[in-house]
Amino acid sequence: MSAEFALVGPILAAMFAAATPLLFAALGEAVTEKSGVLNLGVEGMMLMGAVCGFAITVKTGSAPLGLLIAAGAGAAMGALFGVLTLLLLANQVATGLALTLFGVGLSALVGQGFVGIPLEGLPKLHIPVLSDLPVVGQAVFGQDLLVYLGIAAVPLVHLFLYRTRAGLVLRAVGENHHAAHALGYKVIRIRFLAVMFGGAMSGLGGAFLSMDYTPMWAENITAGRGWIALALVVFATWKPVRVMLGAWLFGGVTIAQLHVQGFGIDIPSQILSMLPYLATVLVLVLISRDVARIRLNAPACLGKLFHPDS
Repeated sequence: MSAEFALVGPILAAMFAAATPLLFAALGEAVTEKSGVLNLGVEGMMLMGAVCGFAITVKTGSAPLGLLIAAGAGAAMGALFGVLTLLLLANQVATGLALTLFGVGLSALVGQGFVGIPLEGLPKLHIPVLSDLPVVGQAVFGQDLLVYLGIAAVPLVHLFLYRTRAGLVLRAVGENHHAAHALGYKVIRIRFLAVMFGGAMSGLGGAFLSMDYTPMWAENITAGRGWIALALVVFATWKPVRVMLGAWLFGGVTIAQLHVQGFGIDIPSQILSMLPYLATVLVLVLISRDVARIRLNAPACLGKLFHPDS
């Protein structure tokens, strides 16, 4: 086996790992937006999940408890957003931006005593025979539980949205909240739950970064992944399977910057560091050219405030 071919397995494994936080955050945001709520605070929710999950794991030594607290921290941030936008009718765009800034500052404050503390990271699964297969063994059968949980969440979210009555109601609320309210559905309650689910998923995505991907805490450890997840939702036209494919694409771009120079391609490291964000801008430019497609797939009431008496 050539040296280049031997690198394929580790590169694929790294790609799946790099895509996992994006997959969690984007799936959660897709459900949130399907309910008609635009939450731009994904970055802040990811940061709070990252710091809370890391801190609890360091203090207790229990990774499952850390993940649970991370999801709870993200859901709490989502609940705060829900109170401000769904109950107090604050502007969703401005509140989402404020939530990100709040998460950046609060996570730095909470995590100041944990900077530089090492963490073992989540254990990798080993499936006899399958994990030892060339190329695909390490990439597909040698990941940790969160990577598989993220992939498993894709069909579950798809089934919920398109094969259950609750998913139908949620999509109806996102398409026409006044009609859904007239039929007796609790629009605010449904959206509140969707926002909290999105927050919990973002919290898990952040926890994966601090507890496994780079098992340590550092300020702004998400490095803009929350914004990439937001772009990914639009890129995937709010479809869970496309969200997964898009996350793998962006994960591949992220890993490319680490391996391009290793293959002898002379590109300045600063440009390589910009690749994921350049890809995000390029994707947004390309999809913005097809306005009709975006309008066709986007929830009709996305970002619109709702009051039962209006």
